[in-house]
Amino acid sequence: MTKTTTRNPGMSDHVVVRALWYVEPLKVELRSERIEVPRGDMALVRSLYSGISRGTERLVFSGNVPEAEFHSMRAPMQSGDFPFPVKYGYCATGRVESGPKDLIGRDFFCLHPHQDLFFAASQGLVEVPCNVPARRATLAANMETALNAHWDAASGPCDSIAIVGAGVVGLLTAYLAARLPGADVIVIDSNPARAEIAEAFGAKFALPGDDLPDDRDVVFHASASAGGLKTALGMAGMEGRVVEMSWYGAKEVAAPLGGAFHSRRLKLISTQVGQIADSRRPRWNYARRIAAAMKLLDRPELDLLVNEEIAFEDAPMLLPGILDPESAALAPVIRYK
Repeated sequence: MTKTTTRNPGMSDHVVVRALWYVEPLKVELRSERIEVPRGDMALVRSLYSGISRGTERLVFSGNVPEAEFHSMRAPMQSGDFPFPVKYGYCATGRVESGPKDLIGRDFFCLHPHQDLFFAASQGLVEVPCNVPARRATLAANMETALNAHWDAASGPCDSIAIVGAGVVGLLTAYLAARLPGADVIVIDSNPARAEIAEAFGAKFALPGDDLPDDRDVVFHASASAGGLKTALGMAGMEGRVVEMSWYGAKEVAAPLGGAFHSRRLKLISTQVGQIADSRRPRWNYARRIAAAMKLLDRPELDLLVNEEIAFEDAPMLLPGILDPESAALAPVIRYK
């Protein structure tokens, strides 16, 4: 059955949009461009918020995307090529203004770069449920990463679980772990300010120098540091699973595989959201996974992660501070008019 498509009255064959571009190391700018109005089943979306993925976008911003990863690091609707200039980002929420009639006036999430107005195929839009604010919905891609990591880890009820690294992905992984019946969950991070969020999510919190357990069934490592990996390996119990979630870019990382690594028969598992975990692959596709992640964003305590926002117009000036490693921002967002 063909969908009925509606265009705004008076819409020309082109629209003018503004987007954020990474143009050279440590420099971003807003650029305007004319985009041809596409034919067929395409929706015109006006952005409400777009999430800034601090770890990934810091690599892009600094020009540190490894050449060998230029292809795998491409965002789904990225323009330009690494290293520069590139229009990047993949956590946009917006409202459909024209296109398929049944979509108009509804809010959707899309894997689109930071841009005030864009076209997207209807199959590339994920509806934002009425009980999930558009601002919080920018967490969908990170929640999808955390969900996929749990599938790769085969974590389950009553497991003892540790998460090393309390960035946004680590905290979302802890959030899901704490909802497993009977699970005992602890988050380890060097920043004591993260304790409040971990505890609000139902997990305990500890600093790296504390007396840490060494009998965990599952340990997720999300600190992107050699010290964090060492801590994670030290917390795994006999035949425990250590799930490596970090993205290191071009940085070489020492993996301390001596000590008890072999005697405890530890399992070091990689996880990456670009592929669906093999335990779900026969039945799940990407659309089903991102829709499931969106539904998991229905709790208000998750707003603790979206702890900073900047206006789209101010992004060239403020984004460098947001991406600074010392920034307190977790899952910052860009707010559009």
